[in-house]
Amino acid sequence: MLGFAEPRNPSYCLALADGAPVLQSCMNSIAENLERVRSQIAGAAAKSGRSPDAVELVAITKTHPAEKVREAIEAGQSLFGESRVQEARSKIPELPSNVRWHFVGHLQKNKVRQALPLFEMVHSVDSLALAQDMNRIAEEEGLHPRALLEVNVAGEGSKFGFSPEKLRDQMEELLALSRLSILGLMTVPPLTRESEVSRKHFAELRELRDRLQTEFRVDFAQLSMGMTQDFSIAVEEGATLVRVGTAIFGERKSGRGNL
Repeated sequence: MLGFAEPRNPSYCLALADGAPVLQSCMNSIAENLERVRSQIAGAAAKSGRSPDAVELVAITKTHPAEKVREAIEAGQSLFGESRVQEARSKIPELPSNVRWHFVGHLQKNKVRQALPLFEMVHSVDSLALAQDMNRIAEEEGLHPRALLEVNVAGEGSKFGFSPEKLRDQMEELLALSRLSILGLMTVPPLTRESEVSRKHFAELRELRDRLQTEFRVDFAQLSMGMTQDFSIAVEEGATLVRVGTAIFGERKSGRGNL
């Protein structure tokens, strides 16, 4: 079970308790936190018979300033994620141009044109209408965006994303979008204090991916799943991209949940 303590400073680290990831207040630097998260990814990969190289860490920088991102860059992290287009537009120009960025939040249609040039991948294509808008704007701008399809595997009314049934029904239309390269699936399971509860949702996404690959003869190699509280479970269930923020940068200033 996740245990939370009042922070002595803005940095958090990830530790193990009874085999589950737990947030603890600690004095570790961002570099130390990154090393701890990478070590836990490697351990989870080994446990499931996978290579650690099969899993890429997306360090989520939402609400954290460019100074913290620079610390992570100095520690060898090169892939970062943002969930707000406006924040990304102000932060990304302050940082080295060789840094890679993924968009992981809900993408509003009126922000698509601003977002596409900033991010090498969008994890959260949550509807056919959004995918069609992205394809149209990409054609107008001469871009070829890479995307993941967000699936609401738990059927939560408060979450965005395709239901598994709707995704299957609309897959041919999605695959017909000539500018959009669909590389896999993404999910955000229900928020829980028991990380093990997320396992079934991660397994459901992997199994859905496998069925879609067989039926539509596509290569959906990427599975974006797992955040600070459950990324080890996600790796064990096949994640290729994990989205971790709090365990690296500390608690966010605002917003729900911990990426």
